[in-house]
Amino acid sequence: MTVPLHATQAPSRLKVAVLGIGQMGLVSAGILAGPESGPLATAAAPAPKVALWGRSADEAGRLLQTRCSPKLVDFRLPDRVEVSLKLATAIQGASLIVSAIPVQFVRDVWRQVRPLIGPDVAVLSVAKGIETPSLLRVSQVIADVLMDDPDAKPRAIGCLSGPTIAPELARCLPAAMIAASEDEAFAKRVQALFTTSWLRVYTNTDLIGVELAGAVKNVVAIAAGIVDGLGAGNNAKSALLARGLAEISRLGVAMGASRETFFGIAGVGDLATSCFSREGRNRSCGEALGRGMALADYLAKTPFVVEGVATCKAVVALARVHAVEMPICESVHAVLFDGVDPIEAIGRLMTRDAKPERVG
Repeated sequence: MTVPLHATQAPSRLKVAVLGIGQMGLVSAGILAGPESGPLATAAAPAPKVALWGRSADEAGRLLQTRCSPKLVDFRLPDRVEVSLKLATAIQGASLIVSAIPVQFVRDVWRQVRPLIGPDVAVLSVAKGIETPSLLRVSQVIADVLMDDPDAKPRAIGCLSGPTIAPELARCLPAAMIAASEDEAFAKRVQALFTTSWLRVYTNTDLIGVELAGAVKNVVAIAAGIVDGLGAGNNAKSALLARGLAEISRLGVAMGASRETFFGIAGVGDLATSCFSREGRNRSCGEALGRGMALADYLAKTPFVVEGVATCKAVVALARVHAVEMPICESVHAVLFDGVDPIEAIGRLMTRDAKPERVG
């Protein structure tokens, strides 16, 4: 029996299923099941039951045996997390499903989930990107697959986002995130579940803005990495960050988001971390490109999914649909998919027509 997430209940009865055994899936399961999970994880208010499932049975099997993953060095999955080899087992009885599946694989996984859950099961995405070619945000992809009865009570759905470099979260370094949902009560419940002594979670009802900020910053982070690879310096990268934020907010507002969202944790906060962190996978990809490596060679080498690559196609398409000017994202697209040399791409940006600064 599934206990509704919003119901009054003994916390020990709550079960959360985490789908995805990449970095954010591992970290999410660890936060939820750790001894400090929740605002007051005591004997009177214990952490929820947590089950973890991954698309790769081989990876999941190794994780089950060792409690460790090469994707997140020095992190050990808490013993209380149940690693499930079968999807149905993982989500059976869950009140909340945390989706940590890479964006371009979300639809396929949720097609498998759909017949296994009822309308009372809430959904939280921690992935950042936009699906191609649908141009849908992750929460929209999941809602599209589930196709709930329009006459039924709306399913609680949202995302958890912000400046969240997974290796830092794994080390319990101080951080802040945003729990976003149009269902404010659900956002507050997520806030309570994920808040710890080192992780502060805020709520926001602007789901469009929070998801778009998390997706588009990956594209700007690739550009920041290219700047690093070319040795162009921090002046150039800081200017890129500022103008990248302007592009993100322009697209977001055109799509119905609140401008304020992009100047908070989910916007400029996440963007700054992604552009400057040495551990950011999108920035690292861009740096390799700036140093002359071919995209195909880098993607074949890295063990991680670089979400910004596919998302770049979607962002440029969305910009055209909404008639929004996004020169940085278009330059990244040219480097990734049109064979334009990174130095030439930077040159194109620097020689654009002079104009007054406009943010948003």
